Amino acid sequence: MNLNETFTAVRAASRKLALLSDEQINRILNAVADAAVAKTSYILSENEKDLARMEKSNPKYDRLKLTEERLQGIAADMRNVATLPSPLGRILKEEKRPNGMKLTKISVPFGVIGIIYEARPNVSFDVFSLCLKSGNACILKGGSDADYSNRAIVEVIHEVLKRFNVDTHVVELLPADREATAELLHAAGYVDLIIPRGSSGLINFVRQNATIPVIETGAGICHTYFDEQGDTAKGAAIIHNAKTRRVSVCNALDCVIIHQNRLTDLPALCEKLKESNVIIYADAPSYEALQGHYPAELLQPATPESFGTEFLDYKMAIKTISSIEDALGHIQEYSSRHSESIITESKEHAELFTKVVDAACVYTNVSTAFTDGAQFGLGAEIGISTQKLHARGPMGLEEITSYKWLIEGNGQTRG
Repeated sequence: MNLNETFTAVRAASRKLALLSDEQINRILNAVADAAVAKTSYILSENEKDLARMEKSNPKYDRLKLTEERLQGIAADMRNVATLPSPLGRILKEEKRPNGMKLTKISVPFGVIGIIYEARPNVSFDVFSLCLKSGNACILKGGSDADYSNRAIVEVIHEVLKRFNVDTHVVELLPADREATAELLHAAGYVDLIIPRGSSGLINFVRQNATIPVIETGAGICHTYFDEQGDTAKGAAIIHNAKTRRVSVCNALDCVIIHQNRLTDLPALCEKLKESNVIIYADAPSYEALQGHYPAELLQPATPESFGTEFLDYKMAIKTISSIEDALGHIQEYSSRHSESIITESKEHAELFTKVVDAACVYTNVSTAFTDGAQFGLGAEIGISTQKLHARGPMGLEEITSYKWLIEGNGQTRG
């Protein structure tokens, strides 16, 4: 397999994007949103082919599944992106040097962005909308699990682009095999940035094998610490929402850390989890506190593997600690630096937690379920960065732009 012709075509299409006005881009985005809704039955029928090949018990099943409601939400996100101000041409810095040179630092697109993702067909729409709005062409490398869905989505996008006389290579879907992944990871000179979205295994593979810059996203091992001065009602609501709202997403709760002096409140904190049949892996003190108050078939002793695991399922670990310092230590050891939360009425403990915890998003008395580009007012999101270079947390339009310096003068030379 040789994808260089495809990469060359995408590179050429990316340069043409600079000729589109923001108004034209917004019209295209709204038209694609309309087409996504109009073609709902076709997209869902193709999605059914993918779903038929996956067991419903697979944690990826929920991510793979599209519904009429979800497509409506995707379309709304695209329309929202169209309403956002363009991230391009922003003056980031302006200065006149003593020799008369004028320096202007302005925001520009990266150029071509490659996205590698697993069973998440919504990513195809999200990435296209954000890349088009920010003047980037995109190369999509979806997994074989979602290939029918992704091909249907890109087909719908291409139909709209043709209607607007825009080069369809501004969004290209690669074959779903591993050879295509390998070529994309080594497409130096064609692709400016790779963003993997998916499991820690996928992200580690991309980081270890790519020869072009990578922004790591996705893997979320998320903790919620119920402090000695936590409010039980708030804690119960937050823990239930963070764990059960959508278990297959990266901001879902994986481990509750509880102060030993609040173990008597643990049955109340876990009460609503029974409704979703959440399996709890409890350490010895929390197991004892829950015994007789939580269904025996759903309560299991924790093992060392229970901590530091992204469950992506109706499963959760509980760790008992004796001080906030111990809680901070546990998070430092097991966190993936995604989203961490503290439930407390102590201002001092909240300040200590937010100062010390090293994560992209740190919450006080809020569910980690809010780590999401739309919830942060970014429109859709291209991913949630768990690294520190350039972008961190939910990545919207600004995070997929770079910048360049413009220098104007009147014949200046350097001595």
